[in-house]
Amino acid sequence: MTLINDVLSFFMKRRIERINFFRDNPIETQEQVFKDLIWKSRNTEWGRKYDYKSITNLREYQNRVPISNYEELYPYIERVLKGEKNILWPTDIKWFSKSSGTTNARSKYIPVSVESLEGCHYQGGKDMLTLLIENKPETSIFDGKGLSIGGSMHENPFNPDTKVGDISAVMMQNLPTWAEFVRTPPLPIALLDNWEQKMEKMIEICSNENVTNILGVPTWTVVLLERIMEEKGVKNMLEVWPNFENFFHGAVNFQPYRELFKTKFFPSSNVTYLETYNASEGYFGVQDDLSKEGELLLMLDYGVFYEFVPMDQIDEERPKAIHLGEVELGKNYAIILNANSGLWRYKIGDTVKFTSIKPYRIKISGRTKHFINAFGEELIIENADMAITAACKATGISVKDFTAAPVFMSENQKGGHEWIIECIGRPSNTEDFITKLDATLRDVNSDYDAKRTNDMAMLRPIVHFVSHGTFYNWMQKKGKLGGQNKVPRLSNSREHVDDLLRFVNE
Repeated sequence: MTLINDVLSFFMKRRIERINFFRDNPIETQEQVFKDLIWKSRNTEWGRKYDYKSITNLREYQNRVPISNYEELYPYIERVLKGEKNILWPTDIKWFSKSSGTTNARSKYIPVSVESLEGCHYQGGKDMLTLLIENKPETSIFDGKGLSIGGSMHENPFNPDTKVGDISAVMMQNLPTWAEFVRTPPLPIALLDNWEQKMEKMIEICSNENVTNILGVPTWTVVLLERIMEEKGVKNMLEVWPNFENFFHGAVNFQPYRELFKTKFFPSSNVTYLETYNASEGYFGVQDDLSKEGELLLMLDYGVFYEFVPMDQIDEERPKAIHLGEVELGKNYAIILNANSGLWRYKIGDTVKFTSIKPYRIKISGRTKHFINAFGEELIIENADMAITAACKATGISVKDFTAAPVFMSENQKGGHEWIIECIGRPSNTEDFITKLDATLRDVNSDYDAKRTNDMAMLRPIVHFVSHGTFYNWMQKKGKLGGQNKVPRLSNSREHVDDLLRFVNE
């Protein structure tokens, strides 16, 4: 190991005591975060509106402050965007994370305060490294460089004194100087707005670096790695980066991609995979045990106070939110955030299930709006990921991307689901793939199983296998390339499926 690896590893390890503290004292930690948020914001316009000064406990707060979605909070965010101060949060807001999320056109502007940037996003990045070192003490990732695919930065259209960009771009723009020595590509390339130009430059530079780790979204990382392998004419990425150790991944479920990374890109037991939960609104979870795939330690001391609403109550006029001490294992919850950037009782749109309460670990189960429930089947992303993974494994292929939507009932036909799937390779027998997909969905979702019994309410799934590059080219046509843009896995409407099928048939 080099000196820089030893030094950085030493400093990262120092954080483990604080992580262990909130692991052991989760409720007390969250109570303190709640008190700090209320006290710091008591003199903001929002705090005066709801009289934060008189709030003495969580119940008072919940009775007084409504749960909000982005549209409901936007009139206040818009004022912050235009330069007004002390509206939602007391300190100046100089950056906004622009989140387009899925292929939908509407963008969200999420305030990023100094406290959120340093105490949440950056702290999450440091803890990610700390927990890797705790799991893998012999790691030498700092002997080489970490590759990250950044977004881009722009002037705020409402106020030229502030900046707007993907959260990855906001973080990169504000990285400390020392971090530039252990990452690639250089910032001017990482922040390029033109995606294709960025990819070409990254291939040229990064393929000649000693890359030991990658931080990125699996979907877009696959695109980069495939292009490097094609350019270099190699069988796998270890021929390009022989010292590669770890892939830090997030934003989409890694389960359908795991075999692809293990067999095609990094066929070595020395390469590990660590999941993170970092969104525009904050950094919320890190995998603290490499043996527990998909399970993330909920990070409790980042200036974020969590509430949870059971998904069967989320559409009620005033849903009842619960705090961390009231959650149940295995139940599907929508996350409600109270954050040190001025997001108050904010529905982030993600759903989680708790897999452990000692410590509190979560599994991302989907999105509040990304599901299929046309026939009462209540299919969520977690179910879809499990079924796709099982079908790929049974037929010896690897998935690259997929989306699904309902086939609505007609006068002469029962309904069902229609899937569009892009794989590495094609199943030798598509019927076997569909059979396994359907059977796994029935195993993991009793509502789906009931509707499929004897084709009572739903027919067998329709599956279209599309050619290599289809999803990438479709997203490119829509102007949605880049790590912050994601194909919606499930939709309760046919908007995306029909558009994609039209694109394939053009």
